[in-house]
Amino acid sequence: MNEELVKRIEENPKYQELVNKRKSFSIKLGVFVLVMFYAYILTIAFNKEVLATKIGDGLTTVAFPIALAILIISFISTLIYVKRANGEFEDLNNEIKNDVKDLM
Repeated sequence: MNEELVKRIEENPKYQELVNKRKSFSIKLGVFVLVMFYAYILTIAFNKEVLATKIGDGLTTVAFPIALAILIISFISTLIYVKRANGEFEDLNNEIKNDVKDLM
């Protein structure tokens, strides 16, 4: 790739905004999901009686719905990231492309 083009893109304030917003958002979502997973694992390790509590008269314990909720929330957080990436981040990306085309 042309080094001058790369330099123009990197110096564009919209590019810096895109990089910062994307990094910040992905770190927040990543930390959220990791905290959920590790809280569940730490609960299993140090307080399994809580998760072993049976729900009703059946064999199902509290652990099953919590694990299912973690999976669903993880899937939803992925959808949230994809929606934002295809919306706000893609719009910024297109603006950067248009700015660079104008300078060429």
